[in-house]
Amino acid sequence: MASVTSKVPHLMTLADLSPGQIQRIIAHSHHLKRTSLPWLQPQVRLGNGKISTAKLRMPSQSLFNKSVALLFNKRSTRTRVAAETAALLLGGQTLFLGKEDIQIGVNETVRDSARVIGGMCQGIFARVGAHEEIEELARYSPVPVMNALSSLWHPTQVLADILTLHEHAYLFDSSIPRPELEPYSQRHRELPPVRPITVAYVGDSANVLHDMLVAYPRLGHKVRVACPENDKYRPPKAVWDRVVELGCDKNILVTKDPREAVHGADLVVTDTWISMGQEAEKEQRLKDFEGYQVTEQLCREGGANPDWKFMHCLPRKQQEVDDEVFYGPRSLVFQVSDNRKWTIMAMFDLLFGKWNLMDRERETTD
Repeated sequence: MASVTSKVPHLMTLADLSPGQIQRIIAHSHHLKRTSLPWLQPQVRLGNGKISTAKLRMPSQSLFNKSVALLFNKRSTRTRVAAETAALLLGGQTLFLGKEDIQIGVNETVRDSARVIGGMCQGIFARVGAHEEIEELARYSPVPVMNALSSLWHPTQVLADILTLHEHAYLFDSSIPRPELEPYSQRHRELPPVRPITVAYVGDSANVLHDMLVAYPRLGHKVRVACPENDKYRPPKAVWDRVVELGCDKNILVTKDPREAVHGADLVVTDTWISMGQEAEKEQRLKDFEGYQVTEQLCREGGANPDWKFMHCLPRKQQEVDDEVFYGPRSLVFQVSDNRKWTIMAMFDLLFGKWNLMDRERETTD
């Protein structure tokens, strides 16, 4: 068993990871997905009445007898379901701690709560409001803290986007063969690479976009962003400083024109225009984002690539993207949603189970 580093590892944003570390997480997600899916299929009985498990391999059990605290101050569907089911596959359990369940921020400081929860659990997966909350948790926690969503960043969402792009690399490169209609566990052990693509984002500058800005350019892709010409809809200074620090700004265009943003796009992405806590601004925001709905017409007029694809982190409102695109053949929305489980599982395994996010190890897929 490898020795545990003395420094507790945390993950606040993909800006904290090298491109090699991001690729390792994606490869590990693919490996865990291939290994785990056969266990989740209906059981098949042999002629003797026994259940066949001969070809099944257990996924990593790094969370065996361990507990992960889900410290959620905001509602969640995909992140919560993904986290609870992923931890179970890794042999562990989760404790859901909503804001009405515990003392944090009411009768107990974040500092004290971090020490108490970290003294009983082996990881903290926190979905918070202001990003400063999760930074304080990480500062005082004796165990790893991972960002499940904050006001500035949403790393696990973008990891799922990247895994989905690799699984569908053939859509962007005709030289890559399309996977046959066979169980995922029987597909290639190695994920195909994604050729350099142009990713367009149309909408509010929210946490998902922020992690896109610090990840995609370092993976060889270009990002084109359309948001209204108002500072509250543009990347905040704390985010843009990280973008510049990583040299990502050289491959990013920011404009107020959605048609300019989607020009040459291989992938078009949007997100909610009205995040949790912004409901009072709904009327003004709908007015400010008029003309930003992702449609076939918008992308045709803007000159997106003919075979462009679409992603949305969910939940979706119709004003953000129409039904034709959202439910149509361009959409990878639900494939991304499915992959939230596998990328969170990989992060739980590496961060909470092994305290190891290094990019030096080659992922074992045999």
